[in-house]
Amino acid sequence: MATSRWNRLLRQMAHPFKRGTLRRTLVIYLMIACLVPSALLAGYTYTAMHGILKNKIQTGIEAGLKQEATGIENLLSNLDFVSKQFALDGQTAAKVNAFLNTDRMTEKVELSMNIEDNLNVVNFTNPNLGLMAYINEQADVPILFSNLSVRDDFQLGKLPVFVKFNGSVYYGPHRTQYKNSENIVFSSLREVKTSAGQPLFIYLESNYNIFRKLMSSNWYGMPVYHYLINDQNEVLFADEGEAPFAEEELKWEQAKQPDAEWGEHYLFGYESVQGWKLVTAVEKQVFNYEIDEWVRRIVLLFLGSCCLAILIAMLIWRRVYGSLRKVNREIVRMTGEREAPVRRVEIEEFDQVLSNFQVMKNTVNELIDEIAKNERNKSRLEMEKLLSQINPHFLHNTLNSVQWMARANGQDDIDRVVTLLVRILHYNMGKQSLIVTVRDELEALRHYIDLQSIRYEDDLEFIIAVEPEALSIPVPRFLLQPMVENAIYHGKHEMKSIIHITISIRGEQVELKVQDNGPGMELDKIRQLLSPSGEAQSFGMGIGLNYVQRLLERCYGSASRLHIERAPGGGTCLSVVIPVKMEEIRYD
Repeated sequence: MATSRWNRLLRQMAHPFKRGTLRRTLVIYLMIACLVPSALLAGYTYTAMHGILKNKIQTGIEAGLKQEATGIENLLSNLDFVSKQFALDGQTAAKVNAFLNTDRMTEKVELSMNIEDNLNVVNFTNPNLGLMAYINEQADVPILFSNLSVRDDFQLGKLPVFVKFNGSVYYGPHRTQYKNSENIVFSSLREVKTSAGQPLFIYLESNYNIFRKLMSSNWYGMPVYHYLINDQNEVLFADEGEAPFAEEELKWEQAKQPDAEWGEHYLFGYESVQGWKLVTAVEKQVFNYEIDEWVRRIVLLFLGSCCLAILIAMLIWRRVYGSLRKVNREIVRMTGEREAPVRRVEIEEFDQVLSNFQVMKNTVNELIDEIAKNERNKSRLEMEKLLSQINPHFLHNTLNSVQWMARANGQDDIDRVVTLLVRILHYNMGKQSLIVTVRDELEALRHYIDLQSIRYEDDLEFIIAVEPEALSIPVPRFLLQPMVENAIYHGKHEMKSIIHITISIRGEQVELKVQDNGPGMELDKIRQLLSPSGEAQSFGMGIGLNYVQRLLERCYGSASRLHIERAPGGGTCLSVVIPVKMEEIRYD
């Protein structure tokens, strides 16, 4: 049971976006509407922002590189300035010269203490300086004076030469010669002029921690690697740890180029006026981290837009689909509950459709009612026709027998009446076409008038006026007689009843008018005669105007008009307006 239910659910979910469905079209259009602007915006912003971010990162690295290089230049300049103080002039240089020229121990001790005090004072006033020492490499003890303890294995020849300028030699970066420290420093060596003729040098080191402060990734905001190139173009890796690539592989000619690269690193170089160079290497992944992070956010935004577009499309689809189901339910419900009103769905567009459907439903119901009504009228007409044709041969034969008996007995009046009656019945109850001409209708009407004249003698007068062009116009059979019959029985006058019968052509229409000089019909009586549910008249042929009205509707539909009104001079005017042309074949 559970398996069959699951399979049924899978079948219902299959192909949710198959071709030709409104859901698929809606999702595609919404995705295009959401994603195309996002894609264009992402492409444009990537083109603009990539350059902006790259320039920002590159400018930051170059600013950090310049900051470091300026710090090294200032450090070397400071070493140069202080070494000149110790070597060329000042009290310290004079005391050192005096120390070298005297042989008195007491004086040497005093001068030695004064020189060391001066070194300490200079070191105190210059916090960027570390170890300071006077060196005589030819002496048994090379270190004459120093402010800090010097390593026992100190040798100038082992120090890496960095650059030579302004009469000094600069070393570094190298391990400090202060015996109680392992920090990396820069150092300088300048010859001191003495009168003793002995080679004497002033040796200065930078502060024990200033190098790491200068050569730090904090200036860049990202990890970088430092390479220093001396004035002999020898490369030295200046950071702790393992170098990203060998020192001998780095060439200044390559590093100084814009957007220089080496393997997986970008290179940035700075050339100092002092004759040395500083190169920083940045991993491409680190360099592009901010750009890649921005790209990832754009991609996430793009994917989010996709998901949002699909979600919105599904929500809209659910709303539209629910309304469509309700509309479909109303259409299906019409077959079983034709008279039930349409239910709204509270969505303006669908409610408009349902309103139009309600109008169509009302129209259909009206047409169905009208068809049913016409079928009932048709059945009644057929019944009336059937009743009127009951054994017509028997009736004709009987009347013919009366006619011959009247002639045999010399009763001419009876013979005439029976002859007129036979002609009227033969016309009305015959099997000829339902459509006749005005001429035929007038001929039958004259037989009816002659018959009525015998009955009413001189109390009834008929005046017929017909345009010759109207005689050949087709009209339904038995149309004029009910109109004249109505005028006879509703238009009686105290003195003499006069009935005018007029047939005239008006453009594409023909008017048949019967007017009497009687007292005129009341409005209620007119409405009763024209009402489909009105009682059939009990005089004459017993057919009346209801028959005329139904006959016009069947033959002409809405193109015909039956009208009754009081005449201005008294009496009632009954008029019928029909088209000149009609489709006779429909009614044969």
